[in-house]
Amino acid sequence: MTTPAPPAWSSLTGTRVLDLSRLLPGPYATSLLADLGADVIKVETPHTGDPLRAAPDLFEALNRNKRSVTVDLRTDEGRSAFLDLVRTADAVVESFRPGVLDGMRLGFDALHEVNPRLVLCSLSGYGQSGPYAHKPGHELNFLGLSGFFAVPGRLDGHITRPGVRIGDLAGALHAALALTAALGSGADGQHIDVSLSESITAWCSLFALPLRHVPDPLEAGLVQGDNDLFTTADGHRLSLATLEDKFWHRFRTELAGDFPALNTPAYDRRAARTAAKQAVSDLLHGIFQARDYAWWQERLDGLNAPWAPVLTSPDELLADPHATARQLFTTPADPAACPQARFPVTFGSGLDTFRTPAPALGRHTQELLGHRQAPPDRRANT
Repeated sequence: MTTPAPPAWSSLTGTRVLDLSRLLPGPYATSLLADLGADVIKVETPHTGDPLRAAPDLFEALNRNKRSVTVDLRTDEGRSAFLDLVRTADAVVESFRPGVLDGMRLGFDALHEVNPRLVLCSLSGYGQSGPYAHKPGHELNFLGLSGFFAVPGRLDGHITRPGVRIGDLAGALHAALALTAALGSGADGQHIDVSLSESITAWCSLFALPLRHVPDPLEAGLVQGDNDLFTTADGHRLSLATLEDKFWHRFRTELAGDFPALNTPAYDRRAARTAAKQAVSDLLHGIFQARDYAWWQERLDGLNAPWAPVLTSPDELLADPHATARQLFTTPADPAACPQARFPVTFGSGLDTFRTPAPALGRHTQELLGHRQAPPDRRANT
């Protein structure tokens, strides 16, 4: 069977990226580049490789469309082999703590010496400089520093950590965007310094900084009683977001016959609904609990209301009719395999996201390094 080709229209097709990163942020950044056509070569430690190989479902999704070589960068032979690859590359991505790559004599100056056009992208917790630069850190630490916990999202003001690792993914997206810009510039090589902490702070500061003179963040208008999750009589959940007055007015006038408490103009203006958020919340929670989900689905669709079901299981996510119609997820031939989401943008010129699966450890070592390296470790997790 012929392997689908990278997209001919993409500016990333034909570029080569050496990926030294591990776990989530770096591999997610390079997975975006690989989906869009870059030749991403995953450079892994012999025998063990990326620790994320221990979580195969996530590893597969983050490393499709890549190739893998094994190189021991702690040895002179491994360093020399890696520099041979650097001479053919457009970029290197790494996620060591600041100074580690320099300690292996593979910092930006060393790489730039053998390839002056090379872009080095370093992802680290706090960046390459500053008082936190050498601190260890993980996603929760970055989220804590970001201002995320300064922005209330519920009427009671309680803020909980999201399950999705947005602190890592924000940095990954910024790294992918920065690399795409740098690789398309035609300029000499440069060192891109991506701080995971700064990346998520940039997002959160959009909402946190306007609260700097607000004594009670709950009074700032970010929390609203009609922009929330509600539970129906049969225990299903849905989201409603009548942000604009037109949506609220239609919602309350069309449903006033069933729920007389809605027959009031008191909350017809956005400012009034926000000021009375607790009363509006109590009103809506009461009426949604009076009917089952099927009734609400029919009525809210008929009103063209801004609502959506709240999906609380992977099976619901995969069965969603909109995701199915837009072919967002793969349907693996092996029922035991985990589905994956395609690159979440539709291009008019077409994009085949799922060209090759994640590589076995060292699968392409001989192909790319020839006699310089031993055959891949057959004991490695594929």
